[in-house]
Amino acid sequence: MGIRRTRLMLASLIVIMGTLLGCPGAATAKRAPTVIIVGAGMSGISAAKTLSDAGIKRILILEATNRIGGRMYKANFSGVSVELGANWVSGVGGPQVNPVWIMANKLRLKSFLSNFLNLSSNTYKPEGGVYEESVARKAFEVAEQVVEFGTKVSKDLAARKQPDISILTSQRLKNYFPKTPLEMVIDYYLCDFESAEPPRATSLLNSEPSSTYSNFGEDSYFVSDPRGYESVVHYVAQQFLTTNAAGQITDPRLQLKKVVTEISRSPRGVAVKTEDGLVHRADYVIVSVSLGVLQNDLIKFHPSLPQWKILALDQFNMAIYTKIFLKFPYKFWPSGNGTEFFLYAHEKRGYYPFWQHLEREFPGENVLLVTVTDDESRRLEQQSDSETKAEIMAVLRNMFGKQIPEATDILVPRWLSNRFFKGSYSNWPIGVSHHQFNQIKAPVGKVYFTGEHTSAAYYGYVHGAYFAGIDTAKLMTSCIKRGACSYNI
Repeated sequence: MGIRRTRLMLASLIVIMGTLLGCPGAATAKRAPTVIIVGAGMSGISAAKTLSDAGIKRILILEATNRIGGRMYKANFSGVSVELGANWVSGVGGPQVNPVWIMANKLRLKSFLSNFLNLSSNTYKPEGGVYEESVARKAFEVAEQVVEFGTKVSKDLAARKQPDISILTSQRLKNYFPKTPLEMVIDYYLCDFESAEPPRATSLLNSEPSSTYSNFGEDSYFVSDPRGYESVVHYVAQQFLTTNAAGQITDPRLQLKKVVTEISRSPRGVAVKTEDGLVHRADYVIVSVSLGVLQNDLIKFHPSLPQWKILALDQFNMAIYTKIFLKFPYKFWPSGNGTEFFLYAHEKRGYYPFWQHLEREFPGENVLLVTVTDDESRRLEQQSDSETKAEIMAVLRNMFGKQIPEATDILVPRWLSNRFFKGSYSNWPIGVSHHQFNQIKAPVGKVYFTGEHTSAAYYGYVHGAYFAGIDTAKLMTSCIKRGACSYNI
């Protein structure tokens, strides 16, 4: 009887401890994972794989949404699969091989080389009709010379260890002041279309020359595959997570629809609370949520993050890049070689400026894509899709005439409003030093941080997220296995 009582008391104690700690499975005395990863986007999955490769396999990945991939997000639009977030493999054909391009090729993802060289022949006036090619080409040449000048200035500043300046300042040094609709839309294409923010906001020193294009090549490939660009994240995940015969992830170490609300830390470890009230405990945690989520304080840290960390996070920029898809009953725009991309010049800079027809990607589907960013993205998120559609139709009728058909469908992503992302990707603003940037990445006790916003060379890119996950996991591995836990900011 004494032995039975002891066993019953011990079993009851385990159940009580499990209830108090809120640990799933604590009642069966399962060991807590060594590392919790918050977020299953590219950086979180990359970090988890790197830990697994290093022998740290007691991990738990908590993902807020019902899928992995993060801001690599496909959606069905009028019968075709479109990318709401990341769309291009940027940086192909250079001295180094982009790892994301390697994955895309292994998966045989359908993608198309983007050729922007004919934009001077496809730039539309505010009132309609295209600019004469010679006029537009001259404006492009002037603007491109200013970009080259800015790159030289950036290299000179770096060599002499001089303070950073904005891209706008470098333009002023060259006496370049885009004022006309044509000049403004070209300026938008050369700056905002990539960084999602205007020249006044963007650091020259940390954006020119671009490490992505310098190291990996000038080419970009537009991914358009029914499986989605997110397939590359699945490709990484399937290398260390258990899958079924159909290739679907069944590993219990990945838990979906787990919205993290609080992270507590102490010298003994971490406790991660999710929206369902459960508390998951581990030795360490890697936070791979977007910069926007951190800036909006959507995860509460206990104790609060130190002021230096909060200031570093808040000083960096979370940009907004909105791709709007439209479906039409028939095609009314030019098609064929050299027509895929076109610009619309407007008196208001950034007003529905960059267009792409998707004839190669979706033949016969009559789909257009228009991109807006920054303040225009914010404005559009606050209005209805019908209002946005009406504005777009007015622009298209300026370009192609009053007789064009009405769009039959529209898809407007709202990245800023989405509580799981709060923006599209990061951009390095003027005024943030490398010391401050390193503070963004720096761990706080047993809480580590990763994401494309922690990649100094490749922030804002898919490959930046991939590299960031590897770097953070290696940093943690050194701490776990060798006790090398200090981080030199």
